[in-house]
Amino acid sequence: MLKLNVHIDQFSGFCFGVVYAIEMAEDILNEEGHLYCLGDIVHNDEEVKRLTKKGLIIINHEELKNLTNEKVLIRAHGEPPATYELAIKNNLILVDASCPVVLKLQNRIKNSFDKDENIYIYGKHGHAEVIGLLGQTRNKAVVFQDINELDLENIPKNITLYSQTTKSTDKFYEINNILKDNGITINTNDTICRQVSNRDKELRGFAAQFDHIVFVSGTKSSNGKVLFNVCKEKNPQTYFVSCPEEVDPNWFKTGQSVGICGATSTPMWLMEKVEETIKKL
Repeated sequence: MLKLNVHIDQFSGFCFGVVYAIEMAEDILNEEGHLYCLGDIVHNDEEVKRLTKKGLIIINHEELKNLTNEKVLIRAHGEPPATYELAIKNNLILVDASCPVVLKLQNRIKNSFDKDENIYIYGKHGHAEVIGLLGQTRNKAVVFQDINELDLENIPKNITLYSQTTKSTDKFYEINNILKDNGITINTNDTICRQVSNRDKELRGFAAQFDHIVFVSGTKSSNGKVLFNVCKEKNPQTYFVSCPEEVDPNWFKTGQSVGICGATSTPMWLMEKVEETIKKL
């Protein structure tokens, strides 16, 4: 045995929005035995598998169009107005587990749209949350995930800037400064969730304490990719796994220390299983 010193980061794991959605889903599954969910309830395959075994049925928007007289969970990412309109048409009961931070952002963007402001959203193209935000503007807002996507010479001289809730705070303000330096007047709205953004600093401190870091996350998690890179920058001996079976014994040497951490979409039970696997090496 390698006799590794293994420690889980107790601050890693689900953010409160994901906890809220999963608890809501489990309550209904325990009572009714099945529940439809529009999109993966969380970007973690292992957690989705656990819940589908309990009766959660993942559907996409095309399948939603053909669903009637059922109960459907709206996950933490939120949805555009069109989804709620379809629910009324198809006699669907929506169990709305949209994150309160996301709902507040949707309302702010809708107010800006009603005032005919030029809305720009810093976010990932095609991300579920961003689709919901765009829906508040009838898909007229401009979404960009890199400043290089914008033609700075030709965009409006007055814009209202928002951000997807899970983006980097540092990057958001870097973009804000570049826009200002190009003579653009900005109504800046910092709409980044601090429970997510503060993980950067916390994880840098955590990653520096160990010989190796094993970062546990679903491959679909945008937040997971960002936080993995944060750890990797601080500790080059950082490895990405989505399940315990992906742990490689060749990463470690006898007596070394190993820190385990994860994304805001990573369940604690999964990090604990990874811990058990490493301790048996």
